[in-house]
Amino acid sequence: MDKGIENLVSARKLLKASVEKSKALELSLEKTGPRMDEINQRLPSLEVAIRPIRAQTDALSAVGGHINRAVVPAAAVLKVFDAIHGLEKSLSDPQLDLPGYLGVLKRLEEALRFLGENCGMAIQWLADIVEYLEDNKVADSRFISGLKTALKSLRELEAGEEKGRLDGGLLEVALDRLENEFRRLLTENSVPLPMSSPTLPGEQACIAPSPLPVAVIQKLQAILGRLIANGRLDNCISIYVEVRSLNVRASLQALNLDYLEISVSEFNNVASIEVYIAQWGKHLEFAVKHLFEAEYKLCNDVFERMGLDVWKSCFAKIAAQAGILAFLQFGKTVTESKKDPIKLLKLLDIFASLSKLRLDFNRLFGGDACAEIQNLTRDLIKRVIEGACEIFWELLVQVELQRHAQPPADCSIPRVVTFITDYCNKLLGDDYKPILTQVLVIERSWKHEKFQERILVGELLNLVKAIELNLETWSKGYEDAVSSYLFLMNNHWHLYKYLKGTKLGGLLGDSWLSEHEQYKEYYSTIFLRESWGKLPALLSREGLILFSGGRATARNLVKQRLKSFNEAFDDMHKKQSNWVIPDKDLRDKTCQVIIQTIVPVYRSYMQNYGPLVEQDPSASKYAKYTAQSLEKMFNSLFHPKPAKQGSFKVRQPSGKFNNGVVDQYQTSPTAVK
Repeated sequence: MDKGIENLVSARKLLKASVEKSKALELSLEKTGPRMDEINQRLPSLEVAIRPIRAQTDALSAVGGHINRAVVPAAAVLKVFDAIHGLEKSLSDPQLDLPGYLGVLKRLEEALRFLGENCGMAIQWLADIVEYLEDNKVADSRFISGLKTALKSLRELEAGEEKGRLDGGLLEVALDRLENEFRRLLTENSVPLPMSSPTLPGEQACIAPSPLPVAVIQKLQAILGRLIANGRLDNCISIYVEVRSLNVRASLQALNLDYLEISVSEFNNVASIEVYIAQWGKHLEFAVKHLFEAEYKLCNDVFERMGLDVWKSCFAKIAAQAGILAFLQFGKTVTESKKDPIKLLKLLDIFASLSKLRLDFNRLFGGDACAEIQNLTRDLIKRVIEGACEIFWELLVQVELQRHAQPPADCSIPRVVTFITDYCNKLLGDDYKPILTQVLVIERSWKHEKFQERILVGELLNLVKAIELNLETWSKGYEDAVSSYLFLMNNHWHLYKYLKGTKLGGLLGDSWLSEHEQYKEYYSTIFLRESWGKLPALLSREGLILFSGGRATARNLVKQRLKSFNEAFDDMHKKQSNWVIPDKDLRDKTCQVIIQTIVPVYRSYMQNYGPLVEQDPSASKYAKYTAQSLEKMFNSLFHPKPAKQGSFKVRQPSGKFNNGVVDQYQTSPTAVK
C-alpha cells in the first residue's frame, strides 16, 4: 500500500516536471520566431556576401586584376568630379562680378570637356569588369545593374549629351543664370525714346544714336560668347527680340497709334480718317528714322561677331513685332476703302511718305530676313499706284455723269464745280503734281507705255471743259429763266475769280478767264433786267396831274400802282429769298445794283405821291414799305444758308465706283467769302 502511494507521488512529480518543461519549451519557441524572421531577412545579403566564395576559384583569382586596372582611371574620374563640385562654390553672382563668373564658367566647361575627353579609359575598364562580373556571376545582379547605370551616365557625358550633365545640370543652371543676366542688362538699359522735334526744312533727319551704353554692349557680347559656345544662340535672340521689341512699342505708345488697327468697315470714306493718314506719314517717318534705325545699329553692335545673317534676322523680328507691319496694314486698309476723289489725294500722301523713306526701307529692310516686310511694302505701293490711277482716270467720267442731275434749287454753285476747280489746283500744285506724275509714270511703265506731262495737263483741262458743258446743261433745267441767269452769273464768276492767279487758271489762259468774267457781267445784267429791273416801271407817274378835281383820280392811280409794286416785290422777294450768291463780293455788288435800281425811284415816288394815300384808312395796304425797309430787305437777300458739309462723291460707272452722289450741290466752304 505504501509502495503504491510512493509510485503515485513519483508519477505526479514526473508529470509536473514534464508540464513545466513543455511550458518552458513553448516560451522558448515563442522567442525564437522573431529571430528566425530576422535570419530570413538577412539571408539574401549573406548569400551575396558568400557568392564570391561559391564562385569558381579561377574566376575569383582573376577578378582582382580586372579591379586593379579599373581603379586608377576611375579614381581620376572621381577626382575631376570633386574638382567640378569645388567650382560650383566659386560661381559668384554675374550681376556683381561678371568677369569672375564668366571665368569660373569657362573653367567649369573645360573641366567637363576634360572629363568627357579623358574618361574613356575608365569607361573601358569599368565596362570590362562589369562584363566579367556578370559573365562569371561573381557579383549580385542588383550590384551589377547599379554599375551599368553609372557606366551609362559616363558614356553620355563623354558623348556630350545634354542629359548627361553633371549632378542634374550644374552647367545648365549656371547658363540659365547667365541668360537671366543677359535679360536684366537689356531690360534695365532699354528706355523708350521720346518723340524728337521736327526737323527744319532742308535739314537732314536725325539718326538716333545707339540706345545702349558701350559698357553694356561689351557685357552683352561677353555673355553671348559663353552662351553661344554652349548652343544657346536661339535663346539669346529670343530674349533680345522680346525686350527690344517691347521697348520700341513703348516708344510708339506715346504717339497714340490705335488708329492703325482701324478696319475698312469702321469708316465710311477716306475723308473720315483724313487726319489719321496725315499722322500716319509723320509717325512712320519717326519710327523708321529714329526707332528702327536705332535698333538696326544696335543689332549690328551686339551681334556683329555672329555674322550678318544673325543680326539681320534679329532686327527683322524686332521690326515685325514692334509694329512696322501695322503701319503697312493701315496703308493697305486705306487702299481697300470706298473710292472717292478725296481718296486720290490721300493715296498720293501715302505714296509720298513711302517714297520719302524709300532709301531707308531699302537699307533697313533689305535682305532675305525682311522678306515679309519687303513683300508687304511692295504690295502696298502697287495698291496705292493702281488705286490712285484708277480714280484719276475715272474723274472725267464722274464729272460727265453729274450732267444728268438736277441743278441746285438755290441757283448756287454745284458742289462738283467748286470741288473740281479746287481739286485740279491741288493736283497741279507743288505738293501733288510731282507725286501724281511719278505715279502715272510708274503705271504707264507697267503697261510698257511712255508718260508725258501733257497727258496729265490735258486730263485736268478736260475736267474743266466737262464742267463748262455741265453748267450749260444745268442752266436749261430751270423752269424760270431768271433762276438760270442767276445760276450762270454765280458759276461764271466762280470760274473767273477762283481760278485767276492759280495753276489751273494759268493753263486755261487769260482769254478764257476774261470770257467767263464777261459772261458774269452779261448774266448779271440780264438777271437784273428780267427781275428787279421791271419794278420801277410799276411806279409810273403817268396821269398823276394834281389839279383841282383830279386829286381823287390821282389817289386811285397811286393806290393801284403801289399795290402792283407791292405784289410784284413780295412775289419776287419771296422767290429769291431762297436763292444764294455764295461769293460775298458778288452778293454785295448785286444787292447794291438792285437797291440803286429800285430804292431811289421808290423814295422819290413816295415823297411825291405818298401823301395821297397816307391819309387813307387803308394806307398800310399801299404804303407798305419805306425806302429804308426796302433797302434792308434787299441786303438780306442771297445769303448762304447753313448747310451740312460734304465731299463730292462719285457715281458708279460699270461697277467700279460704289458711293453714289451725295451732297454734290452743296456750297463749297472755299466759295463762301
